[in-house]
Formats: sequence, structure tokens, C-alpha cells
Amino acid sequence: MKKHNKKDDSSAPFKDSAQEFDLAMEQNAQGHYVLRLFITGMTPNSRKAIENVKRICEEHLQGSYELEIVDIYQQPIFAKEGQIVAAPTLVKELPPPLRKFIGDMSQTERILLGLDLRTKK
Repeated sequence: MKKHNKKDDSSAPFKDSAQEFDLAMEQNAQGHYVLRLFITGMTPNSRKAIENVKRICEEHLQGSYELEIVDIYQQPIFAKEGQIVAAPTLVKELPPPLRKFIGDMSQTERILLGLDLRTKK
């Protein structure tokens, strides 16, 4: 019986979930952020949240982030899966711990504190 070695199987169509986890943890050891912003269409509040999050990311994370914007009108399943009860909501998925911010993201210092980019004074 031949033993299957995952390291030799580079042609596998799907990554092993343990490998994905290891890759995510390696990226986060280097300070990589995974953020998801849930909005409701292009309302003024949604537009303001998008602008504020993009500004915060560019000023304070300098390319070490992934930002996905999800319109829950277009993709309501993601809101249900993410347990989103209000929008706009920013979810910090990585690095742990998971955090959620609700509103137009105009309170920059509060967001930075929640992203662990600032310490409480």
C-alpha cells in the first residue's frame, strides 16, 4: 500500500486546510490584516465608510492588508454567515481576535485601537 504524502502532491486542485491555516498564520506573523467591510448599496453612509476604511488602511497598514467590500444587498448570504446585524460593519478577521466595528468608520482612533495599531492612553 502506497502512503500518500501531501508535500509531493503539488497538482492537487485544492489546498489542504492545514496548509491554508499555516499560510495565514505566517502572513499574520508579519502583520498582515484581513478585513471585510459590509455595506448596504451605495448609500452616503456606505460611501463614507469605504473612503474612511481605505484611508485608514493606506495610512496605517501600508499594503499589509486585504480589504474585501461586500454589498449585503447583492450578497445577503455573507451577512447571515458573518452574523452582521447592522451596516456598514468592518470585520477584522485576521490577525486574531476577530473584531467588528459598526458605523461610517469616521472615528479613526477607535478603529486603530480596535485593530491593535494603537494602545490605550
